[in-house]
Amino acid sequence: MTIDHTDAPTLPQTPRTRTVRLGDRGSHDVTLIHAIIDEAPICHIGFVDDGIRGQDAPSPIVIPTIPWRVGDELLIHGASSSRMIRRLQEGGEACITVSLIDGWVLARSAFHHSVNYRSVMLFGRPRLVADEAEKRAALDALMEKIEPGRSAKVRAPNVQELKATSVLAFPIAEASAKRRCGPPADDAEDMAHPVWAGVVPLRIVAGEPVRDPAQAEG
Repeated sequence: MTIDHTDAPTLPQTPRTRTVRLGDRGSHDVTLIHAIIDEAPICHIGFVDDGIRGQDAPSPIVIPTIPWRVGDELLIHGASSSRMIRRLQEGGEACITVSLIDGWVLARSAFHHSVNYRSVMLFGRPRLVADEAEKRAALDALMEKIEPGRSAKVRAPNVQELKATSVLAFPIAEASAKRRCGPPADDAEDMAHPVWAGVVPLRIVAGEPVRDPAQAEG
């Protein structure tokens, strides 16, 4: 299956976002990149930290967190005192990866087993969301990603909670998407091999909600 985004705007290709391996799976389509970020429940932030105790040299760190999007920016949040937030706020560059797994691809040969996926890789330096009104709106947008309509129901952050939380916004400017979809790509000589072949779909499904035992029924 081919996703047609030919009329959508595209990001400029850079040496870091050019797809080298299996280039036909790569895309700089903005609509596709935004859609993957919007759907993903988790991303991984990679950066270099030169302040780890006991280390004589800068050390690479990768930390998982929740991504969400407001316009043309990918947002993350964390404790204002956290190592990741401090390092990135100082001007450190990050490589952010976002991944969605859509299915196991079971082929007739071990070599051609694969996975259907959608992913985004983004490079950049963030800006600190310092304006209080923008920061509150950004955190409301996070609530809306978790559950639409929830930001209007919960207690908003108080002044101390807002101070303890930092929001960083990364421009979605140097980024690319990569995806695979469809059946296995077996070699012609393996097509008659007597083993089941195809795709086992995978998706995130919400389970039955479990009420907080400290909350009264109703």
